[in-house]
Amino acid sequence: MVRSQVGGFVSENLTIGKLARQAGVNVETIRYYQRRGLLREPAKPRNGFRQYASDTVKRVRFIKRAQALGFTLEEITGLLALDEREACSETRGIAAHKLELIDEKIADLSKMKKALLRLVRACDASSVGAPCPIIHLLADD
Repeated sequence: MVRSQVGGFVSENLTIGKLARQAGVNVETIRYYQRRGLLREPAKPRNGFRQYASDTVKRVRFIKRAQALGFTLEEITGLLALDEREACSETRGIAAHKLELIDEKIADLSKMKKALLRLVRACDASSVGAPCPIIHLLADD
């Protein structure tokens, strides 16, 4: 780890392995995010290792948390660009839209659950040795 003095602050520069470890991801995730343009790849010094600023850990964690909330990498790229422009209302709109999509998915999943429960009950009520009602109910119009 390299420490440098910048404007009175001590900044830790991390290798890709240390960055990945601190962010809770693997090295290939860091490289993938770089290929996707979510992370800047630092210049490689002659006879040395690339050094990542310690605040890159926060960015990687943000990306992972946004993914966990259902944002795609494309959407995350947009969110990061909005943050740089300090566009809170636009970011809120994107989050509200994502919330609407999640509500729609929950409603769809609830319908699927009810349909599957009916199929399981039909199977439970069928006679032993009879054709499987699940197969026949799914095949019917």
